[in-house]
Amino acid sequence: MKKLSYAIMIAIAAYAFQGCNNTPKDAKENADSLNKTKDTTKMDSTTKDTSKAGAMAVSTDDSKFATAAANGGLAEVALGKLAQTKAVNPQVKNFADMMVKDHSKANDELMAIAKAKNITLPAAPDADHQKKMDDLSKLSGKDFDKAYVDAMVDGHKKTLDLMNMAAKDCKDPDLKAFAAKVAPTVQMHLDAINKIHDSMK
Repeated sequence: MKKLSYAIMIAIAAYAFQGCNNTPKDAKENADSLNKTKDTTKMDSTTKDTSKAGAMAVSTDDSKFATAAANGGLAEVALGKLAQTKAVNPQVKNFADMMVKDHSKANDELMAIAKAKNITLPAAPDADHQKKMDDLSKLSGKDFDKAYVDAMVDGHKKTLDLMNMAAKDCKDPDLKAFAAKVAPTVQMHLDAINKIHDSMK
């Protein structure tokens, strides 16, 4: 019971601080918040003109997929760049190179779709990914390699679920096509990192 009331107090305090704009949101929360204010329901219903009031051309659910995908993509590139400098295992270094190349390309494609649909994307990875990066940057040698590989296995499982779900459920045809196109690449990354993971045991 104590834990519950403590959690409620924290939630109220967080809400109060947000109201005063004293607590900075992370990049993903900020993007989701901005997108919520320009949902398609704000669109001019008589002309279906999305340029009015800066409305998005997609639903809030679709914009949440876009921000989640962008958040994950930004994190993959940032972590990949870190691994390019810190990894000692050549397989891990090669995987990091692939992460930077493939996810930068996907990020650019998603950015182009978002711009056309007036979706705000995060400019940096969220607080969770930033913490993961900070934790990894403190490690070196084999410890770094193992932690990075573990993070990549976990991250790619989540990303694959996200892409498969969006390829099925997104209402916007461009976002749906993007998810369907990226899913096989993510599956290939997951297969590759699982192989590396198994070889390190």
